[in-house]
Amino acid sequence: MFLQRSKFPAQALAVVFIASLAAVAAALVAQHAFGVKPCPWCVMQRGVFLLIAAVAGLGWLLKSVRPIRSAALLLIAGLGLAGVAAAAFQHQVASKLASCDMTLADRLLTALDLENLLPSVFMVTASCSEAAAYRLIGLPYEVWSGLLFVAISIASLVALKKR
Repeated sequence: MFLQRSKFPAQALAVVFIASLAAVAAALVAQHAFGVKPCPWCVMQRGVFLLIAAVAGLGWLLKSVRPIRSAALLLIAGLGLAGVAAAAFQHQVASKLASCDMTLADRLLTALDLENLLPSVFMVTASCSEAAAYRLIGLPYEVWSGLLFVAISIASLVALKKR
C-alpha cells in the first residue's frame, strides 16, 4: 500500500512536494497555453507553492532526521495558512478592486524583483479584477488554490501528529 502508517510523515512530504509543483505547473499551463493572465495575488500564491515545495522537498530528503522533518511539516502548515489567507484576500477583496497596485502582493513582488528574475513564472499581466473572471470548472482559480492550501496544511498537521 502506498501510504504506510509508519512512513506517513515522509510520504506526506513527498505528496505535498508533488502537489505544490503540480499547482504551479497547472498555473503556468493555464497562463501560457490558454491565456489565463495572472494578477499580483495569483503570482504571490505561486511563490507560496514554490516555497512549500522547497520545504517539503528538503524535509523529504532529510526525512530520517525527525526534528528537521517535524520542522518542515510545521513550516509547511504555516505557509499553507499564509496561502489560504492570500487566496481568501484575493477572492474577497482584491478581485473587487479596479487595480491591485500597491497591495501587499504587488509591493512584495516588486521588492523581491521576481518579475525580472523569472518573468515566465512571476510576470504580472492582469489586474485582480481581470483575473477574477477566469474560472476552472465553475470556480475561480484562487478558490482552487485556497482549497489546495487547506489540504496541504491539514496533511502536514496530520503527518506532524503521526509518530
